Amino acid sequence: MHFTNRLRFFLLHSLLFATFLIAGCAHPISGKAQSDSLKEFWTGRISLNIKSEPAQSFSAGFELKGKPERGELTLISPLGNVLGVLRWSPGEAELDSGNQKIQRFDSVDALMAQATGAAVPLTALFAWLQGDNANISGWSADLSRHDEGRILAKRSQPTPEADLRIVLD
Repeated sequence: MHFTNRLRFFLLHSLLFATFLIAGCAHPISGKAQSDSLKEFWTGRISLNIKSEPAQSFSAGFELKGKPERGELTLISPLGNVLGVLRWSPGEAELDSGNQKIQRFDSVDALMAQATGAAVPLTALFAWLQGDNANISGWSADLSRHDEGRILAKRSQPTPEADLRIVLD
């Protein structure tokens, strides 16, 4: 079975429980001691629920480092196993699932869609993590609990609708 299909199967059936464990007050790992400059490293939990038929759900721990132009997103199971590492830089994007051949993509949007089941707007994600309510077509973000390390974003267009939740450690 293809890595992303195995990943989705595992997440849909085994990690759904992890979604219910998302709780607590959280802060970016880079901490308050850092200056007001932009942070480039976050850890926490991420879930994506896609309101398709049948509904799809994705949930994992994560480590995100870098910027929208160049970065790395590591997805981690509740047991601490690395599920995959997504890397991107100008002109290239790849998914490293560990024991399989590295998959290459034309864009970071295609990479995110393959890994999570929906095109998550990476530039907006970085802005939301910084507390900036970036305006992206089809998406709306609720940053009212950003100070607690919680972000909620909803996609209304294109269909199917999707809910993205982030809880920072």
